[in-house]
Amino acid sequence: MQANGAGQGQESSDTDSGNIVGSLKKKKRLSQAEEDVIRLIGQHLNGLGLNQTVDLLMQESGCRLEHPSATKFRNHVMEGEWDKAENDLNELRALMHSPNAIVRMKFLLLQQKYLEYLEDGKVLEALQVLRGELTPLKYNTDRIHVLSGYLMCSHAEDLRAKAEWEGKGTASRCRLLDKLQTYLPPSVMLPPRRLHTLLRQAVELQRDRCLYHNTKLDNNLDSVSLLLDHVCSRKQFPCYTQQILTEHCNEVWFCKFSNDGTKLATGSKDTTVIIWQVDPENHQLKLLRTLEGHAYGVSYLAWSPDDTYLIACGPDDCSELWLWNVQTGELRTKMCRSHEDSLTSVAWYPDGKRFVTGGQRGQFYQCDLDGKMSDPWEGVRVQCLWCLSDGGTVLASDTHQRIRGYNFEDLTDRNIVQEDHPIMSFTVSKNGRLALLNVATQGVHLWDLQDRVLVRKYQGVTQGFYTIHSCFGGHNEDFIASGSEDHKVYIWHRRGELPIAELTGHTRTVNCVSWNPAIPGLMASASDDGTVRVWGPAPLVDSQDADGLNESCSNMDS
Repeated sequence: MQANGAGQGQESSDTDSGNIVGSLKKKKRLSQAEEDVIRLIGQHLNGLGLNQTVDLLMQESGCRLEHPSATKFRNHVMEGEWDKAENDLNELRALMHSPNAIVRMKFLLLQQKYLEYLEDGKVLEALQVLRGELTPLKYNTDRIHVLSGYLMCSHAEDLRAKAEWEGKGTASRCRLLDKLQTYLPPSVMLPPRRLHTLLRQAVELQRDRCLYHNTKLDNNLDSVSLLLDHVCSRKQFPCYTQQILTEHCNEVWFCKFSNDGTKLATGSKDTTVIIWQVDPENHQLKLLRTLEGHAYGVSYLAWSPDDTYLIACGPDDCSELWLWNVQTGELRTKMCRSHEDSLTSVAWYPDGKRFVTGGQRGQFYQCDLDGKMSDPWEGVRVQCLWCLSDGGTVLASDTHQRIRGYNFEDLTDRNIVQEDHPIMSFTVSKNGRLALLNVATQGVHLWDLQDRVLVRKYQGVTQGFYTIHSCFGGHNEDFIASGSEDHKVYIWHRRGELPIAELTGHTRTVNCVSWNPAIPGLMASASDDGTVRVWGPAPLVDSQDADGLNESCSNMDS
């Protein structure tokens, strides 16, 4: 009985293996997507040196990592067998979409061959490649002139430096292959590190779609988990009150962080400007100095590009401009051309040596640090100002519901933005491309200054005829924040019209919001309630306690 049982077991085993073979033979043909995935995995494993695994994967799947002609071509390039690699191009020609690509690929091969001859000191051979092979291609003659100049290099180090080339060997040949692969269809040879590229793109897309992503983008895949989707918590976002600054004794009309993010300046109806120091470790603010004597109150502040100076402006009936040295606390100069003037806005030129100022009574001047004012640009009733990084163009919003560009050097001007309602204030992104406008009765509008088109209208904010200042903020200026007459601070992702957070805490109109340019998780808001609120991420507490923190930051995900 035992012998019979063993025989049956053997027979059963044979049958099972036969079934497996049969099932493999009957296996459905792989779809194009499945073949692509297998090739991508194979290429990645190849890069890790797991060649036997790749051979087994291709054998079992019936796929081909790349065309045999491409494999041969790759090997010849990596071994520096340039004549054979050139012959391989003839085989690849029939597989390519563009006939011109062959000439370009040949040029790249011969260029590497030429440089390697030069590095080896084989000047005559290099000269022959240049004259007899590269020049007859009649392609990229400018580059051939540059290559011929390398004949004068006295030694290999000089050649590598001038040609910006790694030298003969694996590194430069791999780089060459990467360039060559761009001319071949992916069915013949996969683009280099294709799986890595796709994974990086997926991570970047998830970050782009993340409402609260506010940290520096790191393209290194080792810095993220590929096993989970990317998501940032709202608790990491600056929508929790970290400090309430109560040193002002009347309405606070303006606040602005310095360009380096180390200080905050706040201006109030109480006639003072307060400079606050930002602690680099815990991001707490402490009073550094108070600048007094602004009889009409302070409704606008502008830091010089290097943060040495601060200019203070008053409301409509103020004809004076105050230029303070922030380091010393001394008043460098007080400017007043006429007591009939209204100087309510100011903007620095990028050189930090000049600025422009103006107001709604028709004054518009260019000034220097000593208080010398140019002749006024007549007929411009200025509401808000900004200097572009080109060093010449001044943007000014006026009482005609528009923003125009002015140049004081050649006295030219042009229309850029036209709104249907008064522009109460505006600010411009760091790259000078986008403008953020607070428009009376309409709210916050985003304009593309280059294309001169309205990009987006942000919803939620209450904006009447008070002057409210909004700002760009966060890493890459991905976010927008604005005060509001309903006592809240609103935050939007730049690409979405609905707010992602509403910050409560102020008890009267929020006049101004400033986002720290160096610390993406730090923001300040100034209000008619006499306080400045400093906003940051949720404090590090137990998860049970964290739920209670949400009261100051409404979740707008829905």
